[in-house]
Amino acid sequence: MKNDQATQLRRRIEKLKNPKQAKTICIISGKGGVGKSNVAINFALDLIHNGKKVLIFDLDIGMGNIEILLGKSAKKNINDMFNGNETIHSIIEVHENGLEFIAGGSGLNELFTLNGQKKQFFINQYKELIHSYDYIIFDMGAGIHSDSLFFILAADECIVVTTPEPTSITDAYSMIKQLINNQASMPIRVIMNRCLSQKSGEQALEQFRKVIKQFLQIDIFKMGILPEDKAVTLAVLHQEPYIFNEKLSITKALKQITVNYLNNTFELNSIQPKFIQKLKQLLIER
Repeated sequence: MKNDQATQLRRRIEKLKNPKQAKTICIISGKGGVGKSNVAINFALDLIHNGKKVLIFDLDIGMGNIEILLGKSAKKNINDMFNGNETIHSIIEVHENGLEFIAGGSGLNELFTLNGQKKQFFINQYKELIHSYDYIIFDMGAGIHSDSLFFILAADECIVVTTPEPTSITDAYSMIKQLINNQASMPIRVIMNRCLSQKSGEQALEQFRKVIKQFLQIDIFKMGILPEDKAVTLAVLHQEPYIFNEKLSITKALKQITVNYLNNTFELNSIQPKFIQKLKQLLIER
């Protein structure tokens, strides 16, 4: 009991010291197999390297693999919060490199079909997180589905991961079209992954930006490109993020993306509803 009271007191103090809310980012892709979760993990770890506090929330239904890529078996997941009387803080796992994450597990199905009291319960629990982090990253499943759309729409911004492959580009375009049809004001950044060369990657990203501008009448933010690198496959096999090997071309490219992001991040309009307010409204409307 005393420990619970002490924890609550620390969080109140933290909220007073840091009134600014965490920025909620959804990392999405039009199709699977483009390296989205790998980008999410290594980007998050590099944000931590730059002094930011980050939490990853694995919301990839049926394909959640954050814990696998990190080589850490989660003791708890979101199902324990809904059905095991756990708080959201108690289901957070901490990787040895400082990255905190919440595993989805089988509980994701329940998360996307919330009703009544559980909707409010989730919102109340999420409120406990927003003053504890600089960024909360949702690693979403590929594509946009009706079940997960409201999480994406509630986010402060979206990062789309695609590759130069024609089918990947087509799926990314379709996903962005669906997204802006629901919320035209959503800030969208794009990472072009698995590029065969710097030049071809930049050309593919610029061409994609032009197509989006011409047919959807919005500007996307070119976040950067990442090269095709066999070291990524080895990192997955060894369940070790590649970002710690600074000699790799993929590491150098991702670090540049992080620097660009931190130097060019846009401030949210103070009038624009924050994640909690938007999520609450969207959950009520479902």
